[in-house]
Amino acid sequence: MSTNQPAVSRFPVPDISDMPQDIRERILAVQEKSGFIPNVFLVLAHRPDEFRAFFAYHDALMDKPGNLTKAEREMIVVATSNLNQCQYCVVAHGAILRIRAKNPLIADQVAVNYRKADITPRQKAMIDFAVKVSQQAYAVGESDLDILKSHDFTEEDVWDIAAISAFFGMSNRLANVTSMRPNDEFYALGR
Repeated sequence: MSTNQPAVSRFPVPDISDMPQDIRERILAVQEKSGFIPNVFLVLAHRPDEFRAFFAYHDALMDKPGNLTKAEREMIVVATSNLNQCQYCVVAHGAILRIRAKNPLIADQVAVNYRKADITPRQKAMIDFAVKVSQQAYAVGESDLDILKSHDFTEEDVWDIAAISAFFGMSNRLANVTSMRPNDEFYALGR
């Protein structure tokens, strides 16, 4: 990294060679697949036990089979991360959304105003609920679940939407506190 570049994090970022073997192997596998190391891996490697827990829960939510597509899961992340003003997650997951949706415009639309985005009424209801969980979870009630059920979401889908929103609320807060910088590579992916 050039000395002119801002730091990846305000906290120490360990050298890959100093990381526990399992974490190092995961990071190198991601680098091999994507061509770069997303900064979230480097930043969270500062606390190995939390790194492992974070990515275990991330993978359980984002990579599982179910009625929500991988692109829809990313829509939830992008919309709620925008409301939480998380630059890292909007940029990084925006790139993943563009790739998974095979649509170069969708991430910007969802991040700026998902209600105006070129998405289905079902997806808008999903994001409405995710946003409510993110911003006003205390106000979630049966009427919210009824709306989702009217769009053919199951109870398991409702749990997934809520869990993704809640997990990324935590992630957004960590990214903001650490001043996690999005990798430059994310900006061009899927465009």
